[in-house]
Amino acid sequence: MYAGIDIGTSAVKVVCTDGVKILAAASADLDTSSPKPGWSEQHPDIWWQATCDALRQLSDKINLSDVKAIGLSGQMHGAVLLDTDQRPIRPAILWNDSRAANACEQLRGAVQDIGQIAGVLPLPGFTAPKIMWLKQNEPENYNRIASILLPKDYVGLRLHSELATDTSDAAGTLWLDQAARAWSSEIAEAADVNTSWLPQIFDGHDIVGAVTPQAAAKSGFRVGVPVVAGGGDAATGAVSLGATEPGRGFISLGTSGQLFVAGRAYKPNPARFVHAFAHTLPDRWYQMAAMLNGARPISWIGGQLGLSAAEVVALAETVTTDRVPIFLPYLTGERSPHGDPHIRACFFDLEDATTRAEICRSVVEAVAFCFADAAESFGDTLSNLSELASIGGGSRSDLLLSLIATVTEKSIIRPDGADSGPAMGAAKLAACGGKTLCIADLGEPPPEIGAFEPEATPALIDRLHKFRSLYQKIRTEV
Repeated sequence: MYAGIDIGTSAVKVVCTDGVKILAAASADLDTSSPKPGWSEQHPDIWWQATCDALRQLSDKINLSDVKAIGLSGQMHGAVLLDTDQRPIRPAILWNDSRAANACEQLRGAVQDIGQIAGVLPLPGFTAPKIMWLKQNEPENYNRIASILLPKDYVGLRLHSELATDTSDAAGTLWLDQAARAWSSEIAEAADVNTSWLPQIFDGHDIVGAVTPQAAAKSGFRVGVPVVAGGGDAATGAVSLGATEPGRGFISLGTSGQLFVAGRAYKPNPARFVHAFAHTLPDRWYQMAAMLNGARPISWIGGQLGLSAAEVVALAETVTTDRVPIFLPYLTGERSPHGDPHIRACFFDLEDATTRAEICRSVVEAVAFCFADAAESFGDTLSNLSELASIGGGSRSDLLLSLIATVTEKSIIRPDGADSGPAMGAAKLAACGGKTLCIADLGEPPPEIGAFEPEATPALIDRLHKFRSLYQKIRTEV
C-alpha cells in the first residue's frame, strides 16, 4: 500500500492505493489569508496540521502501518522561508499572490533571456520575484533566510527532516534552468537569492528520506517508511492520468486551472505565457497554460448567493435562453495567456430581467472560456491531440466539461478517480520508488468513465467572442 499527500490551496488530500486503485481517501480543509489586496498567504504549519488531521481520518479506514512508501504533491510556487532552525519565518506567499509585480519587471531587465532559460517570463505568482519583494519590503525577514522550500517540500521536511524538492516544483520557482534541470546561478543572483538556500533537486520517484520518530508519532506512519520527492500538483496530476509521454494532455479544474501537454523535449513559448517546465520524471518536459482562477469562480459566486458549487452548476443547467451575461473570472488576475496580474473580475450585459440562474451560467461559461483562450495560446501544439483528460473537483460537472469540449473543439475525457488526481499521482510515484511500478507503468492512463464531445452551439461561441472582446476593452481602459 502506498500513500499520496497533496497540499492543495483549499484542502489537504490524502489517498492510499495499491499502485493502481484508491483504497481509501480523506481530506482536511485549509483557510487562506489576504492581509492586503492582492495578497494570498498560508502559514506552513497549517499544512502539516491538516495533513495529520487527514491521516487520522484515513486511519479509521485502513492501517497506516501497512504503507510501504509515501509520495508528495502540492500547490506550486509558494515561498516557504525558513530560518537556521528550519522554522517558518513568516506565512508562505502563495501562487495567486500578486504583490511582486514590480519585481517581475526588474527580473526581465536583469536577465534578458529569462523566458528561454526558465521556461516562462516572470510573473508575480512565481517564487523568485517574491524574494525580491521581501528584500525590499521586509528586510528583517529576508536577512533571516537560511532555506527556501515549496509547500509540499515543507511537509516533506516535517516527515523526513531533509531539504529536498523535485524537478517539476523547482521548475515553478523561475530559478531552474529547465533544459539543464539544475538551479540557474544567473537567475538566482538577479533575484537576490543565494543558491545555498535552495534544496537539492531529485526526480519525483527518488527516495529522499524516511519518516522520523517524531513524524511517526504525529502521522501514524511507521518509523523509517521511505518518502519520495513527488511533484508539483500539475506534474503529479499528469502522473495520475498517464500524461508522462508525448501526445498526452489534460485539463485540471481545481482552485486554479491548467491545460497540460506532455513531451520529451523542452519547448519554451514565453511570448504567450505558456509554461515550458521540467516534468517530475527524467528526460520529460511539459507545456502548460496556467489559469489563476480555475473552477474557483464557481465556488466564489456560490458564496455570494448562498449556494454550494454543486448548486451553482445545477442552477446553471436550468438556463434555456441565450440571454446570458458575460463574466470575466479574473478574481486574482490572470497568468496564461495574458500575463496580467492587474485585471479583475466583472459582469457585463446584466439586465433587469437577469436571473440568478443566468448569473450562475455566465460564471460556469467563463471558466470554459478561459480554457478556450488557453487552447488557442498553444497554437499548433494541440493539433495532434484529439482528446484531453480532466481532473480536479470541477471535473465532476457534466455541464462544465461539455462547455470546455465545445469551446476548445476537443473531446474531454473523465477518467476514474478524476477528483483525486495529484494525490493519486503522488502515490503512484511512491509505488515507483518502492519498485511496485516502473516509469513505463506511469504512462498508462486510468479507465475512462465518461466522455464529452464538442457540440454546435453558435450562441455560446458568440459569447466567447464577446468575452474576449470585453477583456481587451477592460485591459485597455482600466
